[in-house]
Amino acid sequence: MKTYNKPAVSKLVVRFDNELRAILANDLSEFLNRNPFLKRKREANMQPTLSVA
Repeated sequence: MKTYNKPAVSKLVVRFDNELRAILANDLSEFLNRNPFLKRKREANMQPTLSVA
């Protein structure tokens, strides 16, 4: 009789996190492609700014 080894919970959580992250990244890229203004605004926010000290 074979015994069934259950996958470790931590492995399932890591797999779930990776799949969820991939889905969310895909959804975000699709959303930004449909809304070019938001994409430009986001890119502008990511550019480094110079500070005067």
